[in-house]
Amino acid sequence: MTAQSEKDWPEAVEVLNEHGRSDIVLLCEHASNHMPAEYRQLGLDAHHLQRHIAWDIGAAEVTRLLSSKLDAPAFLSGYSRLLIDLNRPLGTPGSIPVLSEDTDIPGNVGIDATERTRRAEIIFSPFHDRVTAHLDRRAQAGRQTRIVTIHSFTPVFLGVSRPWHAGVLHDQARGLAEAILSGLRADAALNVAANVPYVISRDADYAVPIHGDDRGIAAVLVEIRQDLLSTRSGIEEWADRLAALPALETETVS
Repeated sequence: MTAQSEKDWPEAVEVLNEHGRSDIVLLCEHASNHMPAEYRQLGLDAHHLQRHIAWDIGAAEVTRLLSSKLDAPAFLSGYSRLLIDLNRPLGTPGSIPVLSEDTDIPGNVGIDATERTRRAEIIFSPFHDRVTAHLDRRAQAGRQTRIVTIHSFTPVFLGVSRPWHAGVLHDQARGLAEAILSGLRADAALNVAANVPYVISRDADYAVPIHGDDRGIAAVLVEIRQDLLSTRSGIEEWADRLAALPALETETVS
């Protein structure tokens, strides 16, 4: 493979600090807005690839900093969510969207089963297989594990303002979610809540139910409002804030 093709078709998953000592495992399924040239931006103008519909703005940088600060393994996506969304079950409408927010995605309209399978095999499966293998090794070694997946959300969605600075989404891992929220609420200026601006569901989420709940691993999804991550200082502030939470300290086994 040439250097140019490697750049156009990177690995599906970027793995950081795989042997970190933290019991936290970080995921960032919407880390990248990369799209190979053959997809011709799925028929979209270039500016759309900088929007939330293509990736979670600021989430990758927060994840990388947290990986270092917590000494935690991290798994980040290598491709845009518009090609195939790593946090949507295969075959669901959100997996390969034809409409994202209020924007039509022409290149996803009418694609056949072969193309759907190709995207799953190149992008979706390698990412989740790598995460699964890592979790399996931790289980075999008897290591404690908790999953925190890092996302960001738009300040305004379809004309409706969102007042929260951050949300912590959970299904079965209510204890971990409440512990994180409790730590964030130590700053009275923050507006944070559970299960905002979304809720976890098996129809619309993958990482928390599959890698977490189904394995008996406490798993939550942290959503940070994107305008708070629009600068490097904002990204560093949120990484520092999360890294300082007692809830994310490595648990010790007596």
